[in-house]
Amino acid sequence: MSTSRPGMTRIVAGESQTPKRRRALEVALAVGLVLLISVGAVVASAVARDSNATAAPNATGTPAAELKLGYFGNITHAPALVGVKQGFIAKNLGGGTRLSTQVFNAGPAAIEALNAGAIDATYIGPNPAINSFVKSKGESVSIIAGAASGGAQLVVNPEIKTAADLKGKTLASPQLGGTQDVALRAWLGKQGYKTTPDGGGDVAINPTENAQTLKLFQDGKLDGAWLPEPWASRLVLQAGAKVLVDEKDLWDGSLTGKPGEFPTTILIVNKKFAAEHPQTVEALLKGHVEAVKWLNDTPAAEKAAVVNAALKQDAGKALAQNVIDRSLKNIVFTVDPLAGTYKKLLQDGVDAGTTKQADLNGLFDLRALNSVATEKTTAAGLGQD
Repeated sequence: MSTSRPGMTRIVAGESQTPKRRRALEVALAVGLVLLISVGAVVASAVARDSNATAAPNATGTPAAELKLGYFGNITHAPALVGVKQGFIAKNLGGGTRLSTQVFNAGPAAIEALNAGAIDATYIGPNPAINSFVKSKGESVSIIAGAASGGAQLVVNPEIKTAADLKGKTLASPQLGGTQDVALRAWLGKQGYKTTPDGGGDVAINPTENAQTLKLFQDGKLDGAWLPEPWASRLVLQAGAKVLVDEKDLWDGSLTGKPGEFPTTILIVNKKFAAEHPQTVEALLKGHVEAVKWLNDTPAAEKAAVVNAALKQDAGKALAQNVIDRSLKNIVFTVDPLAGTYKKLLQDGVDAGTTKQADLNGLFDLRALNSVATEKTTAAGLGQD
């Protein structure tokens, strides 16, 4: 009996301990699972909160307290002149965003200000925008709209009859690496001339402020210049220059479907500013679209008067009537940035020695423009539209 009891006891004990262990294991697993789910939920919640904290400004953003806008005192920048002076931009920004402006002479200086944070957006020629995009590996700026096409000419001393007469001459452009500077160097290269950024080569190119170019030409110290309006017209009408090349004749429309059109002025924005303040960028574009529409719908005499008054306010002196009339006839105002031309513009800059070969994908962000404009535009595969 004593041997059977221990045996029975052992058997009974073995049968009773197995379910207890199983139950304990099940309880432990259940507790562990609950803890794992709880911890996972807490971690997921924390990650979501952190993600929302960083992503929300980019997704929804906030209106900027101030929009610092740049432009030039040129008629090719008339959408800026009209947008600011007629109040189209400020009206669309609303009372919560203050508009401040800065006037530049040429593109590279405006790009420096944009990259330094001195301005948030600017009207500018395409080549400085390309240069900034290339140098920053796509991080600095986005092209968000077009503003003007045409209005750039190579004007020269009347004694210069053909391109062959330019060898050994001295020409000017507004600034090294600017849109007219690149156009001049690229065109001279196609004529068989060599130029260098430091003013050497077969034809000397001296980047010069536009007002100084006029005086130097009048004094016989320059043989010509590739200039935007109104400066091309001023040299022709006030200094006796003649047009050797009208840049619109160099664009056959094969890249855009619009013969004679090429981007002279565009609107760009600092990418960081655009990500943080998309409502402000959209408001700027609404004002810009209204300004372009006003320029295209307004009778010539009234348009000239308003643009001239804006120029006088910025430069201190109005233009002669024949100068502003000739200038406006040479320009097409459009919100289309003519994106199909940019690979050629980049190549022109490479050939001119003012930029490097690069991928331009991501240069354009036309989504906001296409949400506010009736005329839909394309990024031509170089960004979002």
